[in-house]
Amino acid sequence: MHSVAHKSSEAFRTISEVSDELDVPQHVLRFWESKFGAVRPLKRGGGRRYYRPDDVDLLRGIRSLLYSDGLTIKGVQKLLRQRGARYVTELGRDYVSHVETMHAETEPSDLECFETASNVRPFPQTNVTRLTDTKSEGLTGSERTYFSSLIVELEDLKIRLRTARQSITEI
Repeated sequence: MHSVAHKSSEAFRTISEVSDELDVPQHVLRFWESKFGAVRPLKRGGGRRYYRPDDVDLLRGIRSLLYSDGLTIKGVQKLLRQRGARYVTELGRDYVSHVETMHAETEPSDLECFETASNVRPFPQTNVTRLTDTKSEGLTGSERTYFSSLIVELEDLKIRLRTARQSITEI
């Protein structure tokens, strides 16, 4: 795993660093580059990509729209046309601020890490057959809200795990 902890926030990132930071495979980043014209990393000799901080924020915004908000590629393309790359870039920055705020507000003690699952919210009553039916219209609003908040929590946990792993490897 590549660590960007020692780089300045203004430093350029390689595709492997961005891939690790966003938890997205490199081929997905190259695919997004082909689908979203606003994603334009600098390319050096041999086609090596270097992402500016704004590029990373834009990619983070795209990732959030696709994975957390459930938009399709076409939906994100439409949003980019209507609202512009700056809007999606700000979404990426806002996402980082949101996760950092959540992390600061909910910093667990060492003992809390070993709690039982008694505080886990119950899964909302859902007709599983309807969810797996190919003719289904999708999730209800409350189900979508529940799963969206669950995804944000899971992404926060992934960031915490990544940070913990990096701390352990630096010891």
